[in-house]
Amino acid sequence: MPKPIWKERMDALQITDLNDIFRTAKPIIGMVHCWPLPGAPGYTGYGIQTIVDNALRDTYALAEGGVDGIIVENMWDIPYRVGPHIAPESIAAHAVVAHAVREAIDIPMGINVVHNGSTALLGIALASRADFIRVCMFTGAGVWDAGSWDEGCAADLLRRRKELGAEHIKILADVDKKHSVRFPGIDLATHMQWTCFFGADALIVSGTMTGDAPDLDKVRQAKRLAGNQPVLIGSGTTIDNIVAFMGVADGVIVGSSIKEDGLCEHPVSRERVRILIHAARVHAE
Repeated sequence: MPKPIWKERMDALQITDLNDIFRTAKPIIGMVHCWPLPGAPGYTGYGIQTIVDNALRDTYALAEGGVDGIIVENMWDIPYRVGPHIAPESIAAHAVVAHAVREAIDIPMGINVVHNGSTALLGIALASRADFIRVCMFTGAGVWDAGSWDEGCAADLLRRRKELGAEHIKILADVDKKHSVRFPGIDLATHMQWTCFFGADALIVSGTMTGDAPDLDKVRQAKRLAGNQPVLIGSGTTIDNIVAFMGVADGVIVGSSIKEDGLCEHPVSRERVRILIHAARVHAE
């Protein structure tokens, strides 16, 4: 029996191959970590141009190093606000920075707002012409590291995406997200099932904090549970584990290990990016 027309349309929106976004089936995605944005405790009045300049420096290093895509993130707005509590000045500044990055390079670009930017995340993506968004808590519920209780944003996000004519912006959704603890009873299998059911285009598994790698067995389990949906590594990828991760997962998102001296607050190192990507590509060949 043929699918109802509404189900055909919903299924058509959900990709099953990362090549549809990144022009390769197994992308390596680099992080552009914005300096503290206005309103964040680390912001000292240096102005938006300084934030843009540092973001562009990292963007060029990632692009020249050979990444398949980038994500522009408010990494240093610590401690993080959540969802509707993310301040308008942060959202506006993030959009300005992301737009400058978009104008500078022609590789797939995504947006992440920590923690769980939801519809604000979508607004930044639209303003900057991003290709995708990373959603920290698409489904389920839990507690973030700063103590905020949060819940999945799928219902609001997908309705708003449709209203804005933005269904071309794809959704990479975290499951068992770092910096958080899930509500009791939401195990990995349950969380992945919910996330796939509501239409995420790819799933992201991570360690416990920024720079921490997930256990390889967890990645294998996630890949088994994901069905047709791609699985990405969301933290902790290094020169030492990228071959193992790429052998199981469908791609990686990398930030800390490709910085100068391997420190997350430092600039991106072109050489570290090249070495990481060379290791992955040589093994793939």
